[in-house]
Amino acid sequence: MKIAFIGTGVMGAPMARHLAAAGHDVTVYNRTRAKAAATGLAVADTPAAAARGAAAVVTCVGNDADLEAVTLGADGAFAAMADDAVFIDHTTVSAGIARRLAAARALSVDAPVSGGQAGAEAGKLSIMCGGSPDALAKAEPVMRAYAARIVHVGDAGAGQQTKMVNQICIAGVLQGVAEGLRFAQKSGLDLDKVLEAVSGGAAQSWQMVNRWDSMAEGRFDFGFAIDWMRKDLGLALDEAKANGAVLPVTALVDQFYAEVQAMGGARQDTSALVRRLP
Repeated sequence: MKIAFIGTGVMGAPMARHLAAAGHDVTVYNRTRAKAAATGLAVADTPAAAARGAAAVVTCVGNDADLEAVTLGADGAFAAMADDAVFIDHTTVSAGIARRLAAARALSVDAPVSGGQAGAEAGKLSIMCGGSPDALAKAEPVMRAYAARIVHVGDAGAGQQTKMVNQICIAGVLQGVAEGLRFAQKSGLDLDKVLEAVSGGAAQSWQMVNRWDSMAEGRFDFGFAIDWMRKDLGLALDEAKANGAVLPVTALVDQFYAEVQAMGGARQDTSALVRRLP
């Protein structure tokens, strides 16, 4: 099918390429045209130009304001989309804007992803979706090109709320792994043996298995930057104020990330949390 992909950063670019590899006719748009051109796909001058005639419009941009600009703004995609075209948003944004966009277009799916840059490049992302069953039925064949798991979690906004759950859980796990690693180092333990021992039991996590060694070596260049994590945790904390949830660990880890930002780690990946521990 003809697909418009808006936002070709570290996540969007490989996702757009997977769509093309699956046989779709993909046109891309990015605010920085050079990034769009680097995909090797057809490039549009505006979101509206990309969306015109497309059966599906996919976005993966930065934040609420960026998403609003490429959908509802001047030369935004929504004005150019056919009535039966589906809109799929992979940006991590507020549940509020997801609901606003679904109100503007019934065939809309808020579909934030988990799996990071590596998951996008491998085409193995986990996608949590909010929207109507009709919208999901149209969106799922598109998302299969880069997804290992697609779960319809509820109505519009539910996908974004589920991504908040994901980030809340990751924040706590990473702090635990960071503290455990530093404890092992201070104890003079063989880190490889410690990992072998604890990663086979109840302490095992994706973060431990994939970030233990790199954290120990001081390598923090794995894609999902602390700046973006703080944006996501801010969304979760704002949503918690609205729904009455209490997130003390999340709030604390968010402040720990602020300390790492102040240390110059804003663009390092989320495992750089360990840097603040002596």
